[in-house]
Amino acid sequence: MFLHILAHNLKYRVVHFSYCRSMETISRQFKNVLRATMKVSKEYLKFHEYNLESSVENKWRWFKNSIGALDGIHIPVTISAEDRPRYRNRKGDISTNVLGVSGPDLRFIYVLPGWEGSAGDSRVLRDALHRQNCLHIPNGKYFLVDAGYTNGPGFTNNIGDEVTTIQATEEWTRFRDTLAMNMFATYRIRRNFD
Repeated sequence: MFLHILAHNLKYRVVHFSYCRSMETISRQFKNVLRATMKVSKEYLKFHEYNLESSVENKWRWFKNSIGALDGIHIPVTISAEDRPRYRNRKGDISTNVLGVSGPDLRFIYVLPGWEGSAGDSRVLRDALHRQNCLHIPNGKYFLVDAGYTNGPGFTNNIGDEVTTIQATEEWTRFRDTLAMNMFATYRIRRNFD
């Protein structure tokens, strides 16, 4: 049942009909197998060390002292009718706001789920910084954030101040012009202009 639920993203009520078991039994057994899997995962899941190659290191020079990036994501949820107003996000969807923090190696180092969709990103981050198992930011380091967060110690969304020049290459110019001509030719063909 556990693998069936995960592989097909099924709800308990669907599995209830397939396996002729109560939804309470399915829920309990699913959680038991999930707990057991999490306990043995440290023995069976081995992560490889991540090292930036020299060609990539040059791209990261603008992010000196950065220890990663963080952002919120809205995940659709199904909840009771009386709780829906709290979970309605700014786009009108029912969702939960989840804060995800990843390091430069693209691995998650902190996740805070469970906030209502109506909660703003800054509010979720503030909660992450004040919890018992809080998001820790070493002195002199920072996370990259988007415009939904305010600049402050440990967070920056304004890296552009360090960039002094931007040099357009001939390769980029040729690519851009070729792409534009191909897009216009495709448009003309589709619209039967000639």
